[in-house]
Amino acid sequence: MLYELFREKPLVVAGPCSAETPEQLYQTILKIKAENPNIELFRAGIWKPRTRPNSFEGVGQVGLDWFLDIKKELNLKTTVEVATPQHVEQALKKEVDILWIGARSSVNPFTVQEIADALKGTNVPVMVKNPINPDLALWIGAIERIMGAGIEQVAAIHRGFSYYGKGKYRNEPMWQIALDFKGQFPKIPLIGDPSHIAGKRELLLELAQRMMDLRYDGLMIETHIDPQNAWSDAAQQLTPTDLKLLLSQVQVRKETFDDDFYTNKLRQMREQIDLIDQEIVNHLAKRTELIRQIGIYKQENNVAIFQPKRWNEIKQTRPNWGKAQNLESDFILMLYKLIHDESIRLQTEENSEGSIEGNN
Repeated sequence: MLYELFREKPLVVAGPCSAETPEQLYQTILKIKAENPNIELFRAGIWKPRTRPNSFEGVGQVGLDWFLDIKKELNLKTTVEVATPQHVEQALKKEVDILWIGARSSVNPFTVQEIADALKGTNVPVMVKNPINPDLALWIGAIERIMGAGIEQVAAIHRGFSYYGKGKYRNEPMWQIALDFKGQFPKIPLIGDPSHIAGKRELLLELAQRMMDLRYDGLMIETHIDPQNAWSDAAQQLTPTDLKLLLSQVQVRKETFDDDFYTNKLRQMREQIDLIDQEIVNHLAKRTELIRQIGIYKQENNVAIFQPKRWNEIKQTRPNWGKAQNLESDFILMLYKLIHDESIRLQTEENSEGSIEGNN
């Protein structure tokens, strides 16, 4: 059932963050269908695992009854988040078509396994959101547990990752993790959740377009009949009319272009990139050798490996060098953080080996 919905890409999953009242849920879905007749799968949060207590945590099981009534009247497919075996049982009794596992559940292998055990013997499709931690292995492990329960139709949802600090987005996309997943599991559909990454409705279009540029298979977008007065995540939800506008503006890219001139031109540019990459690797090798020598020199003179003054100098100068070459400062800083971490590792390794030799 789930895979059939991807026949017309991208699959769009829409609906409110939370089912609040029967009227709110019905009016939202009715308006979405009227404005976006191609949308086939509708979402709503019934159980809401909130970060802190005393906030709206969902209407619970009664919301499934509302969804079932709407499903039958409007002839649509539904999906809800489940976080316990009891949720699975209740959702299936109320004919929910597709389940999804949220980020706060996928981060815990014990929770995922309990859900997987509850799914054994069923054929309900399951979508798995990335865990809140930026850990690809956890995400893959969650999907493997669900597939191990005999679930054949599984999809992944990229909703970004929690981090300490404030940035442009509510959750950092960390695109490379999602792309690594897609590279390892090309047959598992990847759905983007720009709502949870953005946290703000004005950022949804740019994120949705980025996801289409990266060949995601679908989008899950929170949509509410009256977002300003939503009981949860009001700032990131769209009206059904605004959803229609967003989808009309998003361009779906072709996977490739079957043209000899295009193919040859692309090949030539890639060959140039390969040569530049070889130079980059060669320079990194030279830099690494210098780092090893510095590590030995520090050890011989009983000097600490980590030098805050030097690291602060690098953090200030390298982004400025990049900016002078029209490169994003944040990208250069992130690159040098990786290089610095590797430098510390190498010098620590040299220090340890030197100590062992000295003791012999």
